Amino acid sequence: MLENIFTANFLISLLASTVRLATPIMTPALGQIYTQRAGILNLGVEGTMIMGAVTGFAAASFTGSLWLGLLGGMLTGMFWSLIMAWLAITMRANQVIAGLGMNILGAGLAAYIYRVIFGVRSLPPRITPFQGLSLPGLSDIPVLGPILFQHNALVYLSFLLVPLTWFILERTTLGLKIKAVGEHPRAADAKGVNVLGIRYAAVLIGGLYAGAAGAFMTIAYLNSFTEAVISGRGYIAVAVVIFARFLPARAMWGALLFGFASALQMRLQALGVDIANQLLLMLPYIMTIIALIIASNKAEFPGAYTIPYSRMER
Repeated sequence: MLENIFTANFLISLLASTVRLATPIMTPALGQIYTQRAGILNLGVEGTMIMGAVTGFAAASFTGSLWLGLLGGMLTGMFWSLIMAWLAITMRANQVIAGLGMNILGAGLAAYIYRVIFGVRSLPPRITPFQGLSLPGLSDIPVLGPILFQHNALVYLSFLLVPLTWFILERTTLGLKIKAVGEHPRAADAKGVNVLGIRYAAVLIGGLYAGAAGAFMTIAYLNSFTEAVISGRGYIAVAVVIFARFLPARAMWGALLFGFASALQMRLQALGVDIANQLLLMLPYIMTIIALIIASNKAEFPGAYTIPYSRMER
């Protein structure tokens, strides 16, 4: 068994899968950095992702365009997060309860939409997903080429979001305002910042990222839709944000950790390792929980985290 694991081909395949499987975790986590830095805890990422997954798949299936499918998932993610923003910011509802409710509603509504559009079939509909892109010169590099430079376009775009997210949060006025309303909304309001507007924008950006990640699962990874297509990735993305201490680069490494654990358990199953299948399926989540426990003690949350804001209150 060990001779099948400690081989170059196995390790290259494992690391390439790690990069691919990290994408649907890293993308919503980067979006939630905007949301949580603004002081809003959106636990509804799971529901947002599954809604993006079903609409992205439906749009791609009927239009024949994978890019329109991605756009459909992103717009759906923004709309779904708009409801969450209304609940948390305008109605000042408990953010934990509102997020969990949005997840339950999203799971049921996504299944309903799928059955209305595609009906009940013996063989589920499938599409041709995004294909891997071989980057000239880079894809042929030994070892690194197959690991880093033979993925589809959405994987590359996802990793480009890491420096983009950092730049927006650290080097732009919008990023300064997002951090200000998360740390001290009353002081930001006194300086003329529209606290509610910035918080709405941060939640919508998080929804756009989550919707894109959901669409990725159906149009760039599985090429079909199932009710279990997200499988807890939305919750893991929220956990990765805390693990990352709201830093984009650390969120990337947290997502890669989950991707590595997921890729490892799938390959161990394929090799027929004498470990219970259920235990292997638990591996990514166990590693994420351990990492979260280690990192959460050092996490510094925004000063107004989960606290609704109203000008009328002092």
